[in-house]
Amino acid sequence: MGTERKFITRYDAQPPFFVGVDLGGTATKIGLVDDYGRILNWCQEATECENGPEDTIRRIGKRIMELTKEADLSLSQIARVGLGAPGILNFAEGKMVNPTNFPGWNNFPVRDILSNHCGMPVSFVNDASAAAYGEFWVGKGRMFHSMIMLTLGTGVGCGIIVGDLILEGENGHGTECGHIIVDSSESAKKCSCGQLGHLESYACAKAVVRDAHEILLNPKIQTSIRARLENGEPLTALIIGEEAEKGDEIALSIVMKTAKYIAIGLVSLLHTIDPSGILLGGSMTFNQPHWTLGGRFLERIRQEICQRTFPTLAENLVLEFASLGADAGFLGAAGVARMEFRRRKGPEATRQAQRSTSSLI
Repeated sequence: MGTERKFITRYDAQPPFFVGVDLGGTATKIGLVDDYGRILNWCQEATECENGPEDTIRRIGKRIMELTKEADLSLSQIARVGLGAPGILNFAEGKMVNPTNFPGWNNFPVRDILSNHCGMPVSFVNDASAAAYGEFWVGKGRMFHSMIMLTLGTGVGCGIIVGDLILEGENGHGTECGHIIVDSSESAKKCSCGQLGHLESYACAKAVVRDAHEILLNPKIQTSIRARLENGEPLTALIIGEEAEKGDEIALSIVMKTAKYIAIGLVSLLHTIDPSGILLGGSMTFNQPHWTLGGRFLERIRQEICQRTFPTLAENLVLEFASLGADAGFLGAAGVARMEFRRRKGPEATRQAQRSTSSLI
């Protein structure tokens, strides 16, 4: 769960300033931050992607300028904008590649068009990588040198950071870890991408709901989930979590099965990256306020990992929930913009940026 959003004034802030944009299918979050990642201003804009990319990006550009003015800053004081976008990205050309939830956006140059509308240089990053960088910069991962972050929700996203390097890959497919194989059997579940046995087909919200529906096909199985459906409620991962928290054994078994497959996926990543830590974020961590289920879910993942990995990795495993909640995306996008700004100014500026951040920890 995220912490309460805190704001600072223009007079308490440390320049230079950066804007982070977290482009979502339904809503887009935009935040203005200082050099320490502290928030001066924030808003949420309806994406309305069905109206086309030009309309959406124009409105985002307008909101960036409005947020800047409201914070008593001039546009010249904004060093750079970071744009976090979902799906496969063409980083060289600043385009989203065939985004399934954004009809008509395929190969639209979102990075450069946003730059034109707001009058500032724009850095481009995958949304899951942005969320990971947000945690790495000012969240739970700020003490890590390297980290993996899984975002669990409608799908399974991933961000991997080593030093200040965000792993992206040559073709924009880097860290698509929701599509690593966790079941190679012929009866493996089909992923939304059409392939069999991917982590996402076992560990996303849709998979949790699918498992519950399959169990409910047997009328002999007693579960409080059935009563929720009979009351006319649509089945969701949240409902399954609520019933698991209340002690329903079937609901709890679904949650723990999800934990098992997440662990299997994470073991492959541990053996590849050997990171300082792993964070779990997103809407489906079962880490609701006043629930014990989130802690049990995390502990089951930990146990499953330790059974499958090398002793040294098991002994040094750091596995925690992310801390920034829904703010991680725009904070990370702003952080990516900050790092690109610093890199363009030279290595010494980058070292100063790292020191200035650590001084606030």
